[in-house]
Amino acid sequence: MSPIPNRRSAFTAALTAALLVPALAACGSGDNKSPGAAASPAAAASASTSAEPKAANLTVLAASSLTDVFKTAGAAYEKAHPGTKVNFSFAGSQELAAQVKQGAPADALVTADTKTMDGLKAETDGPAVIAKNRLVIAAGKGNPFKVDELKDLADTKIKVVLAAPEVPVGRYSKQILDAQKIEVKPVSQEANVRAVLSKVELGEADAGLVYKTDTLKSGDKVSVVDIPDAENAVASYPAARLKSSKNAEAAAAFVAWLSTPEAQKILQDAGFQKP
Repeated sequence: MSPIPNRRSAFTAALTAALLVPALAACGSGDNKSPGAAASPAAAASASTSAEPKAANLTVLAASSLTDVFKTAGAAYEKAHPGTKVNFSFAGSQELAAQVKQGAPADALVTADTKTMDGLKAETDGPAVIAKNRLVIAAGKGNPFKVDELKDLADTKIKVVLAAPEVPVGRYSKQILDAQKIEVKPVSQEANVRAVLSKVELGEADAGLVYKTDTLKSGDKVSVVDIPDAENAVASYPAARLKSSKNAEAAAAFVAWLSTPEAQKILQDAGFQKP
């Protein structure tokens, strides 16, 4: 007699195994993964982009004309990112570039022109313009020499101070004066825009060319004379993470934040223009 029971048992075992395979596969693809299970590439990427960067102590090199607004922006960033500290080092863009070239320990850089940033391509990651600015004439308190337009700066009776030509605002100043064929003989050439403004505020100079944003907190120490758009220059402020940063993720997050609506409102409230 043939072993029918054995055949029936074998069939039952095979059927059970066949039913268990898809069930086990379904369990493996569900949300309840075992501790050692690897996430899919898509899930890993999503988690990476949404994760908050680790708290860090950041050093940001920034153009002098950003001194006031970046103090406000830094405080707002620290409030939104507990544990992160943003330390700023302000100077003329050319000084900042020299510091970067010399390997100064820093995490991010913001200059007052694209030319300086372009010269640091090997040291920076993908800069983005975060704001723009324009020049004005800062005349002495009460404007005693009645400076009304650019050509008035050619009067040798007026002590004019400019930024040095290697400084972005100095380069912009030369650009607009040359375009109007105006020859100005400055009594001094300063290392940054704040030094130019200070000379006028203290009465050591009668007039100077500075960024519009720099005069907003001068009160009645200076008289501001606007320069028509057709005779003016637009200053662009690019920001970038430094490749040498030891806080790469946090530095990139701060640079990206400068383009967010929150940061842009702070910049524009301080008189900067949209990028």
